[in-house]
Amino acid sequence: MLSPASELAKAIRHCRHSFMSAAIFSLFINLLMLMPSVYMMQVYDRVLGSNSISTLIMLTLLVVVLFITLGALEWIRSQILIRVSARFDLLLNERLYRVLFRQALATGGKSSTQPLNDLLALRQFLTGQGLFAFFDAPWIPIYIGLLFLFHSSFGYVAIGSAILLILLAIWNEKATHDDLEKANRVSVESSNMTSRNLRNAEIVHALGMLPALMSRWKEKQQQLIILQATASEKAGLISALSKTYRVTMQSLILGLGAWLAIDKEISPGLMIGGSILMGRALAPIDLMIGTWKQFLSARTAYERLNTILAQYPAEAERMPLPTPKGALRAEQAVIVPPGSKTAVIKGVNFSIEPGVFVALIGPSASGKSTLARALLGIWPTANGAIRFDGAEISNWDRALIGPHVGYLPQDIELFDGTIADNIARFGELDSEKIVAAAKATGVHDMILHLAQGYDTEIGSTGGALSAGQRQRIGLARALYGSPVLVVLDEPNSNLDEQGEIALSQALAGLKQRGCTVIVITHRMGVLGFTDRIMILNDGLLAMDGPRDEVLAKLQQRPLATTTPG
Repeated sequence: MLSPASELAKAIRHCRHSFMSAAIFSLFINLLMLMPSVYMMQVYDRVLGSNSISTLIMLTLLVVVLFITLGALEWIRSQILIRVSARFDLLLNERLYRVLFRQALATGGKSSTQPLNDLLALRQFLTGQGLFAFFDAPWIPIYIGLLFLFHSSFGYVAIGSAILLILLAIWNEKATHDDLEKANRVSVESSNMTSRNLRNAEIVHALGMLPALMSRWKEKQQQLIILQATASEKAGLISALSKTYRVTMQSLILGLGAWLAIDKEISPGLMIGGSILMGRALAPIDLMIGTWKQFLSARTAYERLNTILAQYPAEAERMPLPTPKGALRAEQAVIVPPGSKTAVIKGVNFSIEPGVFVALIGPSASGKSTLARALLGIWPTANGAIRFDGAEISNWDRALIGPHVGYLPQDIELFDGTIADNIARFGELDSEKIVAAAKATGVHDMILHLAQGYDTEIGSTGGALSAGQRQRIGLARALYGSPVLVVLDEPNSNLDEQGEIALSQALAGLKQRGCTVIVITHRMGVLGFTDRIMILNDGLLAMDGPRDEVLAKLQQRPLATTTPG
């Protein structure tokens, strides 16, 4: 398998033929760039010497045609690079999108869209002027060689000017690299912090937290402005020096040419042509200096993408396993939440047969929600194993196992789209399955009373839906497609009396269908549907057995089961 650090290089290699085409077009573009010098030489040395109007007309017509050709070649080269950038994006965007979610799972949600922004930065660089400078730079020695053919003095001046501009480019890199790198890092931190705050806009507004949060944001922003301003001041100075020097040398070489023409060492045409050619020879270096900031940003983005791709290697294709029946088994499972070093689940063992209805209860912070995430493969085991139908849960292809699993977390998250999209998990809209899931959770009539019914657009917070309505739609999503395993974490925490009745009907339906169900709850009403009760306490399985047997033991020695953990 390809090492992750070379994935970007592989994507670039996929585009190598397009880059070669762009280089070939650059060859002809730079050949045509000689036309202004040749035209001026012919006008001064041939037309003015012969006073031939017809020669001037023919030369001018020829040059116009060549300039039109030059413009067409420039356009084609730019179109090639636009398509290269689009292909580069297509080669990596799905991979990066998957990486974002793997990073969110591995860090407990501490992920950002920065990798996608980095990919955009690379795309923009591939279509910008900065890349053209790299295509044109190999022609600098050729232009300087032609200047030597004009006169050796022209060549030496061009070499000296090129060396000085290269030194300015190196100075630009040394002077701005650290500031721009720090600015990029601060910008990412500021953007991530703002995104997290925006997700909690309601609590920020309700508790009047905006001034305090804005103060923290302003600190980051001021630091960013200072770093960017410092780098821009240095880059601006160097860029101004570069342009001033190039324009000055282009004029001075004209003076040098006049001196040599007076001494009859060159013709007036070579004097004008040398000045034009000198400007063309130094232009790529000057362009590199002017676009160095974009180059550094693209390089930083490339390094960040390489790093994150190395952290999360591409997953190998897994052999499809038989359709699961809903059996679960924990083997000395130890679960450590992302970002923590302390085990919450400390080596539990149990087995759940298909079709068994289990209530998972226990005191606050006993690890119930952590175990639920591990059973679904959301959080990996630090030791031991969680098996689903005999195979480790991590070995299942999530796209294949997903339709057979239902999950309702404590914090209900809906997505931007219609109610139908949310219930159908944003897959193909099967109206029969959508309505069946909605009816199973008693939310069908409520949806029909909305202005646009199942086509009602909602956002991540549920829009105008109440917490109870969001929870019931989330439950419908969990039950969509008749899954064989359903994990419900406090499914009645936001429900009113009508919602409780609908939940009871949904649980009865799951039990009748023979679905494996694990319910985390602290309400006794749900226990009536269960076959088995498991009690967690401090990450250990304190009690496990048939419902009536466990309830009898609890009456003898009560255990707090009031809140989720």
